[in-house]
Amino acid sequence: MIRLAAFDLDGTVMGPDQRITPRVREAMAAAQARGVMVTLATGRMFSSMLPYALDLNLDAPLLACQGGWIQWTHADEPLLRIPLPVEIARDAIALAEQQGWHTVLYADGGIFLRELREVPSFYEALLGLENALIPDWELVFEGHVPDKVLFVAEAEQIPAMGELLRATFAGRAQVFRSHARFIEVVPLGVDKGTGLAWLAQHLGISREHVMAVGDQENDVPMIQWAAVGVAMGNAIAHLQSAADWIAPSLEEDGAAVALERFVL
Repeated sequence: MIRLAAFDLDGTVMGPDQRITPRVREAMAAAQARGVMVTLATGRMFSSMLPYALDLNLDAPLLACQGGWIQWTHADEPLLRIPLPVEIARDAIALAEQQGWHTVLYADGGIFLRELREVPSFYEALLGLENALIPDWELVFEGHVPDKVLFVAEAEQIPAMGELLRATFAGRAQVFRSHARFIEVVPLGVDKGTGLAWLAQHLGISREHVMAVGDQENDVPMIQWAAVGVAMGNAIAHLQSAADWIAPSLEEDGAAVALERFVL
């Protein structure tokens, strides 16, 4: 019996239009009515994902920043936070500036950029950007603790960027592709799988009672860790090959179908 169900947000629960369909809403509500804890696991910062969790009436700890930040929907402080060492954040940003990459720094639950290369709605939809432009990175490091560094590029550029980042930060940090156009440097040992495992233990829920659903590379660890790992029909091939079951696509309410099949 599933007691904890974790869902990626973008590409799993909602699409680029940020719309969550009635079927997904109803399935999540029905699961919670049966005593199942339903949560979201995403690369977004906590404050960016919280409105969606509240809109879904989720009462659970949420996994933000790839599982490095875990916080109850109703709490003011995280249960768990694993920051990115400042020297790694500095090195990642220095590499990005050498390469001409577009950089986004997450720190203390906020997002910081030195420039906008996309239309504002792009950042608002995918990152939750609010007045985060800064003149110098050191101003952030002086007063904030980093959580991760994200780079935005065209989809075809991401694989080569990933190779360079993994070679540069091997043994020092994790590197994940979290979106067709995003690749991230996060603290060593942080991923959605370890975050979900920590949460399950914190809640006293054993692994065999956990389900996870996702669509991107950064969802692979939690799909592999959960007893029931579900890939969306629109998921990347690597995730689908790692999953126990492949749900219909986002457009076919795959997140709801997974709950209907394994919980309801």
